Amino acid sequence: MKRLGVLGSTGSIGVSTLEIVAAHPDQYRIVSLSAGNNLPRLKEQIRRFRPQLVSVLCPEAAAQLRDDLGDDGPRVYSGVEGLIACASHEQIDMVVTAVVGAAGLIPTMAAIEAGKDIALANKETLVTAGPLVMAAVARKGVRLYPVDSEHSAIFQSLEGHQRGDVRRLILTASGGPFRDSSAADLERVTLADALAHPNWNMGRKITIDSATMMNKGLEVIEARWLFDLPAEQIAVHIHPQSIVHSMVEYVDGAVMAQLGIPDMKTPIAYALSYPDRLPLDLPPLDLCALQDLSFAEPDLDKFPCLALAFHALATGGTAPAVLNAANEVAVDAFLQEKIAFLDIAAIVNEVLDRHVPAALDHIDDALRADLWGRQEARRMVAQKS
Repeated sequence: MKRLGVLGSTGSIGVSTLEIVAAHPDQYRIVSLSAGNNLPRLKEQIRRFRPQLVSVLCPEAAAQLRDDLGDDGPRVYSGVEGLIACASHEQIDMVVTAVVGAAGLIPTMAAIEAGKDIALANKETLVTAGPLVMAAVARKGVRLYPVDSEHSAIFQSLEGHQRGDVRRLILTASGGPFRDSSAADLERVTLADALAHPNWNMGRKITIDSATMMNKGLEVIEARWLFDLPAEQIAVHIHPQSIVHSMVEYVDGAVMAQLGIPDMKTPIAYALSYPDRLPLDLPPLDLCALQDLSFAEPDLDKFPCLALAFHALATGGTAPAVLNAANEVAVDAFLQEKIAFLDIAAIVNEVLDRHVPAALDHIDDALRADLWGRQEARRMVAQKS
């Protein structure tokens, strides 16, 4: 039986993970859960899965949870210390990191240092400190399994092949709700427009990132470190149907792809069960019913966030951490309707222009860059509000 810690248990990835666990109780047991402040959902999860410890965002929520659960409840923690406790508990075999944003870096590193395998659904961990994270994975001898559908597809398409035979990785992107919109249309985008993703049911932050295509840019940076290939060997194709989740092109012209319906349970389950596969109660992919599978180059003028991510990756050092930090602040401001949709890319671009990249030798370097990027972005949001 595999013993799991789930960081971000009340979000979409966390909920799907627990549904898989509930369907296979003979194979998985939940040791820890962490959440933000969604106490009603977390309490339901605690009653169902009976973890030994849980963590929430703030001390006030932790105190309320202790009162609600009583003496028979699990140990309750809060803040960064709580995330670390839930990631590094001695009984855990694997940690599913599904928290949103750069907040996932510290607990993921704590889990790695504690010798836990990682099912990574927090791309910002590798965006912010990719070389340091992968070095720790190698040093501790743990496994890191991708949960993002695109990286899981690449992982599966690489199985049984020589890494030196890879010509390029091809990440597919739905294009989000504005793939067919004109640049002029984007000037009038509302929050409701941006949250209406045509294919995937995701959290609010990642849905906005999909609309700007920053999500795909972050995935390019993640792929660079996961698969140890330079940016020159990573391409992005718009694929509106979200059926081909990504591809690997080899030097002989062969292309391996992983296809499936757009449901995150498939890559989550593969990360949990690798190298085996779990039976899932999902509808099969009906290839005969598909009318079209189309692909196109992304429009970098219309989606500058994707170009900014490639630029940050090429710059290296602390630049990706600053890119991510500025984006998180800008997206949060858009979600609060403080700035316009196009302001997201403008703010990230300006913060990157102001940043003087430094070497990434220690986690503290990434954390300092993250803090600086947030401060600069908040200042620019205040100017536009």
